[in-house]
Parts: sequence; C-alpha cells; structure tokens
Amino acid sequence: MTASLVTIETPVLSFPVVSQKTAEIVDRYISSLDVKENSKELYRRTLRQYFLYLETKGLPLNNISRVDILQYKDCLLSSGKSPLTVGSYLTSLRKFYEWTEAEKIYPNIAKGIKTPARKKQFRKQPLRPEEATALIGHFELRKEEGLRDLAIVNLLLRTGLRTIEVVRANVEDIVYKGGKRVLLVHGKGRDEKDSFVVLTDKAFKPIEDYLHSREGVKGKDPLFCSYSNQNSGKVLTTRTVSKIAKEGLTAIGLSERVFTAHSLRHTAIVNCRRAGGTSEQAQMLARHSSPVTTQIYDEFFREEERIKNSGEDLIDTLY
Repeated sequence: MTASLVTIETPVLSFPVVSQKTAEIVDRYISSLDVKENSKELYRRTLRQYFLYLETKGLPLNNISRVDILQYKDCLLSSGKSPLTVGSYLTSLRKFYEWTEAEKIYPNIAKGIKTPARKKQFRKQPLRPEEATALIGHFELRKEEGLRDLAIVNLLLRTGLRTIEVVRANVEDIVYKGGKRVLLVHGKGRDEKDSFVVLTDKAFKPIEDYLHSREGVKGKDPLFCSYSNQNSGKVLTTRTVSKIAKEGLTAIGLSERVFTAHSLRHTAIVNCRRAGGTSEQAQMLARHSSPVTTQIYDEFFREEERIKNSGEDLIDTLY
C-alpha cells in the first residue's frame, strides 16, 4: 500500500523537513542549473514534494533504492496526477540524481525510470471553420474595446500565436521580410524575438484599425495595451488575453473547459491542414522545433477526415 502524498496548497521553496546537509545539497544542485529562474523554482517545488514523500515513509535520503523511486512514481499516479505532471516530477528526480552521482554524493538510482506513457494529443479542442467565423463575428459587433479584442482574437486564429507571444509584441515588431508583412515573435522559453508569423491582409486589417484608434502610438509601445484604470496604456497580461478569448467562446456557445485561448492556436494549426497545407507548412506555422510535435495535429486531422469520409458510410450505399 502506497503512502498518501502531502497536499501542498501554496508553493514553499524551502525544505523544512530535511536536514541542513540535504538542504545545502539541494541548494547547490539548484544553483548549478543553467536554466531560467522560474525553471529553477519548478525543480525546487517538485523536489520538495519528493522530500515530503520520503518523510511520510520515514526514508533517509542516503538510504534510498530504485524500488523506493518506483513506489514514489506509483504514489504520484494513484494520487490522480496526470502522466504529464508525473513525468515532470520524475524529470526533476532524474536530473537531481544525475547531478548527485556526478558530484559523488549519491548514486543515480533514478537512472532509467520511465516517464508514464500518455496519449499524444492536445487537451484543448480546436474550432471548426464555421465556429472560428462566428467568433470573429462576435467581436466585430462589439463597441469600445471591440477593436482591440477583435484584433487579438483574429490574430490568434490566423497565426497560432500563444498568449505570452501576443503580450510580448510591440508595435515596432511589425516589419517586412521578403516583401511580406510579418510580426516578430518572442517565443516561449526564448531570450529574444528570433521567430515570426506572417501577417496576411486578413490578419493585419483589424490590427491596423485598432492602432489607428490609439493616439500617439510609438514603436516601443505594446502592440496591445490595457484599458484598465490601473494599467491603462500598459502591456496586457496573458490572463486578460485568455479572458477575452474565453468570453467570446462562451458567447458563441463553446463554454466547455476544452475551449480556451489556447484552442485558437490549435485551430490555426489544424486549419492549415484543413485548407490543404502540408505537415511541414503546419510545423512552420506552429514554430515547432520538431516535426514530432506537429504530428499530434496530423493525427487529429486524419481522424477528422476518417469521420468525414468513413468506409462504413460507403458500405451503406451498397445495401
């Protein structure tokens, strides 16, 4: 019988349940990581869950076996955490023990511990073309903040940008490459704006109308700014962009949890394939570093085509 995981309601970055020596080891490990600060905090939080588990089992860190790691994995899965979440916890452990072995502190008992298998699919549902049209239509009818919100939602649907990429965009990021208008993109996990999306006329027109409605716009200004009293004229938050998208989705009848702002990114990628685009074109649109990631969308597209043109329907034409 596995031990229950301790519920952590707020992230605490210290390690009150371990010895000072162990805490120092963890601090040394975290300091050695060549990653961003938010990634360091993630490693620290997931490791803290591991140490809480060891405490409930009464296991000292210097006497852990591979079996204990496997039991911890089972405990994570039985607690209801998704395979994706469990995988992130195990990744932290594998990296931690790789480091402790290299530093000749503890052997790498986590080596070869497998990440739980999960079905390769995206959890947010893309919109059908008629639903995307309805969503754009909803924002076209709105007044006041409508120009901004229409420009944002239309951009998400036509380029597959992430919400973080939308809020990072400045007016000066609209430039020309090879005779085409593009928007430079500061992507997730990137240090600079090293990518871009093409702004077709349909993608750019609402942005142009919105920018004309703002007075004294400068190149350094955020492409989309806040209307709130406290942050008027300043950069939007990803939460605001998500709220805008969700409000529109709910208004057209797509209120389920599978429909969010990220659904609009999925919609753009799937619609590229629906419109006859190749898998390579979809990959470039999505800015995926690996074609394996784009294959998830290919599978969705094939499944959709399977339903639309099923062999079962053909059989029914015969008898």
